[in-house]
Amino acid sequence: MKAQSSATDPTSIAVGTPPADAPAPHPAPPPAAHPSPRLGTLQAALGVVAFSLTFPATAWGLEGFGPWALVAVRSVLAAAMAGSCLLFLRVRLPERRHWAGLAVVAAGVVLGFPMLTTLALETSTTSHAAVVVGLLPLTTALFSALRTGIRPSRTFWAAALAGAAAVLAFTVAQSGGELTAADGYLFAALVVCAAGYTEGGRLARIMPGWQVIGWALVGCLPLTVPAAVVALSYEPVVWNAHGVAGVLWVAAGSQFLGLVVWYRGMAAVGIPKASQLQLAQPLLTLVWSVLLLGEHLTAAAPLTAAAVLVCIAVTQRSRS
Repeated sequence: MKAQSSATDPTSIAVGTPPADAPAPHPAPPPAAHPSPRLGTLQAALGVVAFSLTFPATAWGLEGFGPWALVAVRSVLAAAMAGSCLLFLRVRLPERRHWAGLAVVAAGVVLGFPMLTTLALETSTTSHAAVVVGLLPLTTALFSALRTGIRPSRTFWAAALAGAAAVLAFTVAQSGGELTAADGYLFAALVVCAAGYTEGGRLARIMPGWQVIGWALVGCLPLTVPAAVVALSYEPVVWNAHGVAGVLWVAAGSQFLGLVVWYRGMAAVGIPKASQLQLAQPLLTLVWSVLLLGEHLTAAAPLTAAAVLVCIAVTQRSRS
């Protein structure tokens, strides 16, 4: 008998109706809310702008901090911000089934990428280091395809490869075409960051993006706090405006707030499409390098920027 007509059966009423004093069942927790695709694209783009300042800010930070101290201090400061938000809002611990994913985020974007790129920037210019960011969108799309099973269209892959090739050609030419010892650090950073982005984008569909990076940062505190104490004892700080501004930006802008909007954008528009917005990041980094560090920029930048924008437009319009 259908539920609509069950009122004619007194036995069904007695069995199916709970007692009057029974506690009301707890509603299932709502899924994480996601912004519209347009807003998600804007949020991902804001994340790219924040990330584009990471290398110049790191170069500034190295004027006052040693490389190990800079990485540890930035992580501790970002974790303090994230932990304060989690504590103030009384956010419950993530479910155990999400811990492995958060560990990948922590290893990739909290520890691995900052440490490896900071070590690279000791001997490399920011323009040369932009090579790793030029390959990051393509690598992230590959990781996403392997991890989530989503297969973007051939048009998407063609545009992504073209954009990556344009960025690589420009950044390698900008650095004189020479490979340095820092390239090993940069390519390792590329792999761990792509893994962290992919897993973070997947988790951001389950929980708010700020909680994804927040728990990853807080989970690293048992490692980053002792590391900061040891590093600061071996690498004395030289207090100057550039050093302080650099470490504050990489902590607040690159490692927390930038990742908050980035993961929200990835959850809204998908990991592959969001990752392709990063094709613009090396060019933005080079602009900041000229304005903040006085590095030289060639006349090829506008042509490369135009080619990259065309590739981004194609990836955003292509069907997954």
